[in-house]
This record gives sequence, structure tokens and C-alpha cells, in this order.
Amino acid sequence: QVQLIESGGGLVQAGGSLRLSCAASGRTFSSYDMGWFRQAPGKERTAVAAISSSGDSLYYAISVKGRFTISRDNAKNTVYLQMIGLQPEDTAVYYCAATTRGLSTFTWFRPYDYWGQGTQVTVSS
Repeated sequence: QVQLIESGGGLVQAGGSLRLSCAASGRTFSSYDMGWFRQAPGKERTAVAAISSSGDSLYYAISVKGRFTISRDNAKNTVYLQMIGLQPEDTAVYYCAATTRGLSTFTWFRPYDYWGQGTQVTVSS
């Protein structure tokens, strides 16, 4: 099992940037595929980005491609989400997630096995 703790959320103006971090503990971090999801008020949780255990494969939702970058540092047991050009519609609680089921173009956005508690990102206009 793996425990996930997100940090880095906050309030930012439109056009601004934030970097979210997710620190993992428990089983070997490098064996997990990792993802970021978000949930806006009154909406379902949706996938934002994902990265394979090796870091070789990256996946992005269309709405964030070109603005968000997911990365990981297996030596630090941490996955990151760099967000630039933030817009009010990016406002949500952002969740880090982990899975060992493997990722593909057709599965990376499906629910994962382990979840963090979430961090709030608020973008003002």
C-alpha cells in the first residue's frame, strides 16, 4: 500500500502558475504509475495527467495539454504537476493517485487504486 500527500495548492490569479507536489510513502514508489485528477464543485472527478512508473510515458487531458506538465522523481518518491497559464476553469481540488495496473492511451484516465487527500487550487479572474 502507498500513502499520498499533496501540497502546493493555493490561490492564484488567471495566467499564473503553481506547482503541485505529491509525496509518497509505503511500497516502492517506482513501481507505481501516478496520476493527477481534479474535482470542481458540483462536478465529477476527472483525470488531468498521468505518468508511467518509469516516467517514459506521459498522458494529458486535452483541456490542460500544453499548459500542465507532469513529472516524477523516483529518488524523492515524489510526483509533480507544473501548471502554467491557469484559468478560472482550472479551479478544483487536485488529487494525486497511484496504481500498479499499467497505463495506456485508453486506460490512463480510469480510477486509480490509491488516493491522496487533495489540495485546493483556486484561480481568480
